Amino acid sequence: MFRTGWIAFVSLMVAAALLMLAAPAVADERSAEFQKIITSQIKAFRADDGELAFSFAAPIIRQRFQRPDVFLQMVRQGYRPVYRPKSVSFGRMKETPIGPSQEVWIIDRNDDAWRAVYTFEQQPDGSWKISGCYLTRDKGEAV
Repeated sequence: MFRTGWIAFVSLMVAAALLMLAAPAVADERSAEFQKIITSQIKAFRADDGELAFSFAAPIIRQRFQRPDVFLQMVRQGYRPVYRPKSVSFGRMKETPIGPSQEVWIIDRNDDAWRAVYTFEQQPDGSWKISGCYLTRDKGEAV
């Protein structure tokens, strides 16, 4: 009886250790995927390719703006640092109550620093789409 319990305990500990090792790998993989999506959307903004930029948006965003040109205009007016960044670097990815988020550090054309937090929504086909972008000046001022 003791031996069976010991084997079960050791098996449980090995499984827990494997899960702990796998969790960072999954998070790193997901972060890399989010970074690729964000980078692709920023490239589309730089090229004024509204259709491509709009394709990275989650259905809730697509419903709200309806058309790529309307979406592009909103980004142009309200998210200028994202629309035309001078440089972009990625921070951490974390799980939040509204889904996973990816932190992005942006330097705009005026050399002002910004922090963007992108949220993501997984689609029925398993792909990820951008469900929000929260932009603040590095000074902490919300935009």
